[in-house]
Amino acid sequence: MQKKEINFLKRKTKEIRKKVLTMLCKARSGHTGGSLSCVEILVSLYYKIMRHDPKNPQWEDRDRFILSKGHAAPTLYAVLADLGYFDEKLLDSLRKLGSPLQGHPMTKVPGIEVPTGSLGHGLSMANGMAIAGRIDKKDYHVYCLLGDGELQEGEVWEAAMTAGHRRLSNLVAIVDNNDQQLDGFIRDVKNIYPIEDKFRAFGWNAVSVNGHEFPGLLSALQMAKEERERPTVIIAKTVKGKGVSFMENNLEFHGRAPTEEELKWALMELG
Repeated sequence: MQKKEINFLKRKTKEIRKKVLTMLCKARSGHTGGSLSCVEILVSLYYKIMRHDPKNPQWEDRDRFILSKGHAAPTLYAVLADLGYFDEKLLDSLRKLGSPLQGHPMTKVPGIEVPTGSLGHGLSMANGMAIAGRIDKKDYHVYCLLGDGELQEGEVWEAAMTAGHRRLSNLVAIVDNNDQQLDGFIRDVKNIYPIEDKFRAFGWNAVSVNGHEFPGLLSALQMAKEERERPTVIIAKTVKGKGVSFMENNLEFHGRAPTEEELKWALMELG
């Protein structure tokens, strides 16, 4: 990739992080840490990798994206608004009564494929879309972003088995591996490691990358698009609360929004 492209994506991540933090502060609730950890992943998908059209969200040949870790909805909303799927002014209504922008995605929001929130279901829905694409002889890809704590859900592994068995090469799962969940560190709550070996055992192509570095992340996503024999999982090593020093790896911000004072300092850090 050219330096100009990388710099553009980096600028986008700053803009998205600022919007996410502002939304959460105004809502006075939401999941800050996990929303910030997946910014580079969504920016890579929507600004570089995926085939989609903000003017025609239901375009039949679009690539599909499922935010299985639905509590990171503010990041997806910020990206969709920035791309023109809906008026950016709507971001101020996050989690408010009557707003389509609730704490977890709903299909009334343009660009949202399926409602998510109860963890563990996204990969099964992604399987269905990938199978439908194969039946309809469409060449779109289905991308599903999962949380690492979400991998403790049994349905994830049922879906992984199905995708491997059916050799769904048009399916790409991405694990936001920030190593934390609501109750603590993944290893302490219920150890899911080694993630790569588990997916490989079900017939997946598995690769690990730094989820905040664009060259490696984009290379892995491009490789996944070119895979023709099996589904691909990208384990993206990330930092919860990425971009704001006092939020990084801080469990307090798993399910807490920043205060106005914290927002001020966070925006100063982001520049």
